[in-house]
Amino acid sequence: MSKTKTRKLPLRLLNSYDLADFVAVCGPFFEHSPWIAEQTWPQRPFRSLEHLHQSLVATLTPAPVERKVSLIAAHPDLVGRLARQGHLTRESTSEQAAAGLTRLSEGEVAAFDHYNAAYREKFGFPFVICARENKKEAILTAMPVRLTNSRDEEIETAIAEIAKIARLRMLDALSG
Repeated sequence: MSKTKTRKLPLRLLNSYDLADFVAVCGPFFEHSPWIAEQTWPQRPFRSLEHLHQSLVATLTPAPVERKVSLIAAHPDLVGRLARQGHLTRESTSEQAAAGLTRLSEGEVAAFDHYNAAYREKFGFPFVICARENKKEAILTAMPVRLTNSRDEEIETAIAEIAKIARLRMLDALSG
């Protein structure tokens, strides 16, 4: 990874952006789901990065369950086919690498494949966890535990993890 720091966009400038530019910046915080940024844009100006994040999450929270499941389903499987083929978003690639998911033994890859398949079969969407807040061992430990949850519990858990992911992506892109 490059050691050069990318310049972060100041929040005061983001607050002046039109809808298209705002969505171009904030849309990627939520995997392939620009509707969250689109629906949050009218709430500008945001007082702080925390206020922006809270507003984005407040847009997501009352969304219908089908919309939440679509957001969850937009996330790739951890260590899945897309990751192995290099077809993830830049953000997902970086997040999986940070968790050590690009340096796995054959046995670990097989374990991820097993749990990903079981999880998708039970819930109908991929296992989502904030990879940057976890390492591969913690993720492999969490997968069978979360398989014991109900679908409603898993939707709630996945949305909470997505909010963490979005917050970290926001902090990467913006400065207060």
